[in-house]
Amino acid sequence: MPASYAYLGPEGTFTEVALRTLPEAATRELIPYVSVQSALDAVRAGEAEAAFVPIENSVEGGITATLDGLVAGEPLTIYREVLLSITFALLVRPGTQLADIKTVSAHPAAQPQVRNWLKANLPDAVWESAASNADAARLVQEGRYDAAFAGEFAAARYGLEALETGIHDAENAQTRFVLVGRPARPAARTGADKTSVVLWQRADHPGGLRDLLGEFASRGINLMLLQSRPTGAGIGNYCFCVDAEGHISDRRMAEALTGLKRICLEVRFLGSYPRADMAPGEAGPVQAGTSDEEFMQAADWVARCQDGRF
Repeated sequence: MPASYAYLGPEGTFTEVALRTLPEAATRELIPYVSVQSALDAVRAGEAEAAFVPIENSVEGGITATLDGLVAGEPLTIYREVLLSITFALLVRPGTQLADIKTVSAHPAAQPQVRNWLKANLPDAVWESAASNADAARLVQEGRYDAAFAGEFAAARYGLEALETGIHDAENAQTRFVLVGRPARPAARTGADKTSVVLWQRADHPGGLRDLLGEFASRGINLMLLQSRPTGAGIGNYCFCVDAEGHISDRRMAEALTGLKRICLEVRFLGSYPRADMAPGEAGPVQAGTSDEEFMQAADWVARCQDGRF
C-alpha cells in the first residue's frame, strides 16, 4: 500500500493541483481532508506521511489557519514549497445567468482576490465562506449557493459550468503551498533556501520585536515573511511567524537561531527547505561579512586571541 499525503480538499482544490506538480505525488495516495487543521492532524496522528496545505498568498499574506496549525500542537517540519499562479472562475449550475446569482461562496482567502470583480459585477450578492474553493463548488452543485469562485478545472468534477473565467483583482497573484511532515533532518542545502521559525518573546517590552529581528539583521539575513499571531494568552500576547532567506546549515543562520534561542521564551523551528522561486545556487552572494568563510575566519581569530597568538 503506498504512503499517503493529506491535502486540503475536497477534490478539485488549487491545493490538489499544486500537490500534483510534485514528482513524488505520483507515488503517493492523495487523501483530501476537510480543513487545513485536519490535514495537519493526520500527520501528527500517523495517518499520513505528510500534509500539503496553503500557507501564503500574494494578496493577503499568510494563511492564518495554516500558521496557527503549525504554531500549536506537536511540532511539524516544512520540507518543500510550491508556488501556483491563481485565477478564478465563477462556477454555476447549468443554465444559471449572472442576474440569477444571489449568493456566492469560496474559501475566505479568495475574497480579497475577487472583491473588486464582485463589486463591479455582483454588487448585491451575499458572500458565504466555505472550507475550500472546491467545497464551495460542491455546495453550489447541491443547491446551497448560486455560484462559487474556484479553479475552472473544478467545473467538470462538480457538474458545473464556468460562467466567467480569468477572474482576479491582482495581476500575477500566487499562492504558496508547503509539504509538511513529522520532524526529521532538514532538506539538504541548495544555495537557494528558506528557513521558517516561530518566535515567542520572554516578555512584552519596548524594542522587543526589534531585538528579535536584530538577530537576523546583524547577520545580513533578509526576511521574507513576518506575521504576528495571537498566543491565546490574552489581548496583546503574540508570537511571530518568520520566513528568512538561508538554510540552518549556513553559519549566519545557525548563529541567528542560536541568538534567538538565547533571548526568546520559545523558538519553534519549522524547517529549512528549497525556495520555489529560485533554482539551486541562484541566491547570489551574501552581505559582506556574513559568509560561512568569514564566520570561520572570525572564530579562528577569537581562538587565536584566547591562545595568545594574536
